[in-house]
Amino acid sequence: MSEKLIIVLLLVGGVLVWAVLAYNQLVALRNRFQNAFAQIDVQLKRRYELIPNLVESAKAYMAHERGALQEVIAARNSADAARQSASARPENVQAVRALSQAESAMGATLGRFMALAEAYPDLKANQTIGDLMEELASTENRVGFARQAFNDAVMFYNTACQSFPSNLIAKRYAFGPAELLQIDNPEERKAVRVAF
Repeated sequence: MSEKLIIVLLLVGGVLVWAVLAYNQLVALRNRFQNAFAQIDVQLKRRYELIPNLVESAKAYMAHERGALQEVIAARNSADAARQSASARPENVQAVRALSQAESAMGATLGRFMALAEAYPDLKANQTIGDLMEELASTENRVGFARQAFNDAVMFYNTACQSFPSNLIAKRYAFGPAELLQIDNPEERKAVRVAF
């Protein structure tokens, strides 16, 4: 074989090895952010299970606040539906965006509920309510940590999809951008105050 042929074969082999490595890296990064979303999903399910218990326990004390209680349940149901949609395909930008919006709305509604609950001293003294509030606060912290891990994984994935030369592989094999899970309203970025 001639030297030129050997050089050409080495170049072609090098490009093929690089393409395989780039493709595998994109797959690994996509799997990483999907796993990170699964961790968020676990925490959101836990939170969504706590909220009806909290509302049900508060009903006896907040009989005149039926509208607020129903708003919390409606926001929870909406957020849970968005979570299920995003959980099925965390790479779906619209589904993650819808979850972000539903989470923002639920956080605002839950915040208003907590503010209303402050006006009920008997509610604040109830041990069951206190335990539920403590669990909810703990879950909120876990959601925050899981969201940060997800957003970090999405950032690494998106960077790889947009960086040259791996962007050539990303475009060729339909590795689209992923959406960060974020809360749009700065006021809603504040942690839900759950202390009584």
